[in-house]
Amino acid sequence: MSSSTFRVERLIRGGHQQEGNTMAPTLTASAVPGRPAAVTTVPKELVHRANAVEVWLTDWHRADDLNFTVTARLPQHHGFFTAVDGCHDPLMVAETIRQAGILLAHAEFEVPLGHQFLMWDLTVDIAPEHLAVGTAPADVEIEVTCTDVKRRGVNLAGMHYAAVIRRDGQVAATGAATFTCASPAVYRRLRANSIGDDVPAPLPLTSPLAPQDVGRISPTDVVLSPAQKKDSWQLRVDTRHPILFDHPVDHVPGMLLLEAARQASAAFLGHPCLPVGITGEFSRYAELDARCTIEVCGLPEDPHGRNRVLVTGHQDDLQVFSAVVTTVPAED
Repeated sequence: MSSSTFRVERLIRGGHQQEGNTMAPTLTASAVPGRPAAVTTVPKELVHRANAVEVWLTDWHRADDLNFTVTARLPQHHGFFTAVDGCHDPLMVAETIRQAGILLAHAEFEVPLGHQFLMWDLTVDIAPEHLAVGTAPADVEIEVTCTDVKRRGVNLAGMHYAAVIRRDGQVAATGAATFTCASPAVYRRLRANSIGDDVPAPLPLTSPLAPQDVGRISPTDVVLSPAQKKDSWQLRVDTRHPILFDHPVDHVPGMLLLEAARQASAAFLGHPCLPVGITGEFSRYAELDARCTIEVCGLPEDPHGRNRVLVTGHQDDLQVFSAVVTTVPAED
């Protein structure tokens, strides 16, 4: 049993025990030659996922007070984070970075389970040549450096962290994120004026854009609906989506907003594209019961000649998020 197991057992009270007295669920592979070996993932509670299958982190180790190594296994196939041009979905990498920060907040900075997290920004840049989908899941190592650690008394109030993701020793992606966290009582006060005592009912589900126009196959995975203004769409929020709404929340998840930025980029450019860089900033909660307008405008190409666009989301004339998306063309 690794040292991580003891930390996990302190954090999760009343959880189920796995064989060998470890708290992490075991994902087993069939005993067939060529199939990946079984892996053990961290408990889903530590990364705020309800479905253990959506947990990709497998372990973590502390180097010092602010530096950690997290390991992960990216699934070879996924129902939503699908391969783009033979490359693991860049948003799967973004989700991995998100999970790493929340894991360390709970497991190493002692944020109690049940506390709420607000992500203020999340960036990811990928090297597609090192993220090609192979014949097995991709095992990666994530070096995490925490900075600007803020505390409220002895409790963690928030921090920034940078991540370097390596696969087979090569840098496959880099990223960073900033979050703050709040106790249940503080969160209730923070959200009281917006949601009152209960989660508001979402707006009626709107019709999706054609999946092929936004780089998707299934209409159920499309998060944009038509709007009258050019280069503008309405955010389509389906709270029944099993990945984007893995568990009940009282606002639009940040990963849905990043997916909207990716899809809006494809619709704006008029062709399938592979996002090689996404810089997302979240300025306020995107509410479930208010129309959110997504707009896109072009930006100058980056130094490598790659397309860049700015995507913004507004509710009630207030900006809730923005994202700069850098893309290269993808094959149909």
